[in-house]
Amino acid sequence: MTKVVQTKEAPAAIGPYSQGIVVNNMFYSSGQIPLTPSGEMVTGDITEQTHQVFRNLKAVLKEAGASLETVVKATVFLADMNQFTEVNEVYGQYFDTHKPARSCVEVARLPKDALVEIEVIALVK
Repeated sequence: MTKVVQTKEAPAAIGPYSQGIVVNNMFYSSGQIPLTPSGEMVTGDITEQTHQVFRNLKAVLKEAGASLETVVKATVFLADMNQFTEVNEVYGQYFDTHKPARSCVEVARLPKDALVEIEVIALVK
């Protein structure tokens, strides 16, 4: 069974992809960047951008029937690894007791010149 996840509580896809897909009780999110649900880029610092990314992730997870507590793997993409400490601090506010597996990489550039992008894989309840 495959289900396309779409919610107005997170920004619409800016290309030919879905906000996420559920397959066999597993949710695979597309990468979330710091866009508001209306599509405006959060232009604040890395901390503000990371909080917006988590708001988006929570919205798509909820629509999928999952939550941050059911995330099994997260991948974090950073425009500048020197901002890892700030991102990690915000990340820890959302994953404080539940700590999924994680990868974090620096990339040359992110869509819309975002400073951070995060994608997750989660179990659907």
